[in-house]
Amino acid sequence: MEATQPRELTGEKANRIVEAMRSSVARRGISGSTFEHVAREAGVSRGLLHYYFGTKEALLVEVVRRDAEHRVARLDEPLAKAQTADDVIGVLVANLEDSVQNEPGFWVLLFELFTAGRRNPEIQREIGALFTRTREHVAEIFRSKEREGVLKLRGDADAVVGFLFAVADGLALQMLTDPNRDHADVIAAGTLAARSLLTGE
Repeated sequence: MEATQPRELTGEKANRIVEAMRSSVARRGISGSTFEHVAREAGVSRGLLHYYFGTKEALLVEVVRRDAEHRVARLDEPLAKAQTADDVIGVLVANLEDSVQNEPGFWVLLFELFTAGRRNPEIQREIGALFTRTREHVAEIFRSKEREGVLKLRGDADAVVGFLFAVADGLALQMLTDPNRDHADVIAAGTLAARSLLTGE
């Protein structure tokens, strides 16, 4: 079955729909977030959601896609300015901590979609494609920093980025599940592993 591709929807209505779905999932979870709820909260017709997104799964993927692109875009400028491997690591850690503290809904939705993807091949395909695009974007930045002499990667850039993203996903899960624990020691251990991969030392 072909994945449903959302029609082009830009501007204020698109933002309202995406924000309504994001807030609904945070309150009700994926199963409780119906098109009826989202349409009412976004102030649009239910038919408009069906017309532009087709399925709830396609809208959920669009929410994650926008959030992921926003997060990656926020990495571009500080990573471009990084002069050392520690600068690069500092940017990545700060981005992770900021997103967990200030945008926990992104992680909640991502983890919910992972679970939903185990039962729905369409969601699994779309989220997998999103991960691939995100990984490739950051891997190209790493290659650029290696050409500048800032990094000396221990392995292929795609593999290094994939590992670092996996560590970040796991850290986010721990930080959200156990918010009262001080995770500084885990972050420090992850930083050591990252430094080894980014410096070849």
